Amino acid sequence: MMLTTVLTLITIVLWVIVALIVIITLIRQARRDGVVAALRGAFSRRTIIVIIIALIVNVFARALVFIQPQEVGVVVSLATVNGYRDRPVRSGLLWLAPLVEEVYHYPISWQTYTMARTAAEGQRAGNDAIIARSSDGQEVAIDCSIIYRIIPEQAVRIHIEWQGRYQEEYIRTVSRGVVRTVASNYTAEEINSAKRQNLEQAINDALRADFQDKGFALDRFVLRNIAFSADYARAIEQKQVQQEGVRRSEYEAEQIRTLAEGRADEVRSLARARADEIRVRAEAEAQARLLVANAEAEALRLIGAALDGDAALLQYRYIERLSPNIRVMLVPNDSPYILPLNELSLDELPAAPETLPQPSPTPTSEPAIVTTTPAPTTSAPTPTVAP
Repeated sequence: MMLTTVLTLITIVLWVIVALIVIITLIRQARRDGVVAALRGAFSRRTIIVIIIALIVNVFARALVFIQPQEVGVVVSLATVNGYRDRPVRSGLLWLAPLVEEVYHYPISWQTYTMARTAAEGQRAGNDAIIARSSDGQEVAIDCSIIYRIIPEQAVRIHIEWQGRYQEEYIRTVSRGVVRTVASNYTAEEINSAKRQNLEQAINDALRADFQDKGFALDRFVLRNIAFSADYARAIEQKQVQQEGVRRSEYEAEQIRTLAEGRADEVRSLARARADEIRVRAEAEAQARLLVANAEAEALRLIGAALDGDAALLQYRYIERLSPNIRVMLVPNDSPYILPLNELSLDELPAAPETLPQPSPTPTSEPAIVTTTPAPTTSAPTPTVAP
């Protein structure tokens, strides 16, 4: 680009110099020799040399072309049978046959074509949104952008088929048709819901296939905005208000259920705590009883061991148990007060009579009567023996 500009400037300067030389020569010759002599002497050798140099520079400027990195060149040539070179020219310096070949530049960088309702956003002034019909007959206004580029290898084909009209006559036309066709497969409610992504993806797939067939690569179809008619927009708003009320009622019901479940959990927790308390108490009582039983068993074992070692201890315990309850005891005068228990057995003990039998006197011995009278609480009872 800079080389072409410099060569163009040089060519312009040379032609300006040629014009000045011719004008100055004409004025001088006209003043000295007249106008006819001036016209004859205007094209002197010096002037012709300057003109030849300007022509050479001009031809050189047209023959040497620089292709930018973001471009490809399509060469139209009179020297070929088809009238053009079969392959596009990539970036760099390009030599053309002067007056025989000409190059056309095509961008291969990503381009964006926008169609929107707002005039400042789109390529065209005014409302340029795509008006489509949904499957249920609703009118939908779609704002979109198409990001695409020319496939470098297909630049010659694009030049032959579209030249510089490809953006308006192909990209715009095909995109609007595909958007309307795909949108007609969805209801207005689906377009306004999460299925909007499905709509966008379907348009992407359809456009990518069409663009590929014509030498264009699609990067992405961007669904910028969707607008509905005023009546349908009001209906959607009313529906959303109703849905919001339903959600609020469901939320309140959920709060009530949560509170009830919390109370039920509290009651269940209290019941479990009460059951645990009863179980702990029962286990404690059982443990206490077990300890008491073990203690009693141990005590009986110790008592049995003590009795096995000393029989007089049993008599002592027997007397200790009977002494608070005995007031009068009749025993033979030649017998001890307490019979030895180790000489008696339970089978030999006579059954206790319902009434105390009166002892009968014997000639050899007389019964001794032993009485006890209760003493004051401060002293033990004193036995009295009657002969």
